Amino acid sequence: MTDQIVVVGAGGFGREVLDVVEAVNCSSGTKSWEVVGVLDDAPDDINMGRLASRGVRYLGGTSADVRLPAGCHYVVGIGNPRVRELVASRLNQAGLRPATLVHPTATIGVGTQVGAGTVICAGVRVTTNVRVGSHVHLNLNCTVGHDSTVDDFVSINPLASVSGDCAIESGVLIGVAGVVLNGIRVGKNATVGGAACVVKDVAAGVTVKGVPAR
Repeated sequence: MTDQIVVVGAGGFGREVLDVVEAVNCSSGTKSWEVVGVLDDAPDDINMGRLASRGVRYLGGTSADVRLPAGCHYVVGIGNPRVRELVASRLNQAGLRPATLVHPTATIGVGTQVGAGTVICAGVRVTTNVRVGSHVHLNLNCTVGHDSTVDDFVSINPLASVSGDCAIESGVLIGVAGVVLNGIRVGKNATVGGAACVVKDVAAGVTVKGVPAR
């Protein structure tokens, strides 16, 4: 059975989400997803050209007057967690259903749960007994260790590593190659800078960077 899907975001990660959709379709032997097109409130000319070059339609913004097929799914390819939450709320109210996308080269361990709207990219490693919330972005080649929780609207960027028994609260962004050591809690809406190493709990709303992260 083929389901219809729209991707929100014409930028880099939105187009990487399109790559995940294509990989899922290729690996399944049947067309799991039909891409209706891309929604974006303010696409620039460069990204519009990149969509056109791959034959993907631009459908307009995310306002309620956009006409989409009944029962259409959506996934938000916007890296900023706060913006992603706002957009998801708007589309849920419009009656769309969030899709969960897992690239076929990702590995998901036993006992792991993955929420609706989450995107798991190529090369991701999620080990055992992990809870991944809704509308989470697990970017290329990141890892999440055993018994950790990753709450809703978290972004874990490429090559970042979350160790075992961690608690990553909602809205957190972990930058490229950031590391969170075992047993650490990162509070709601906090930001971990690129290549930072987090060695102690991070309070809500705080930005930390460096090695060790401060």
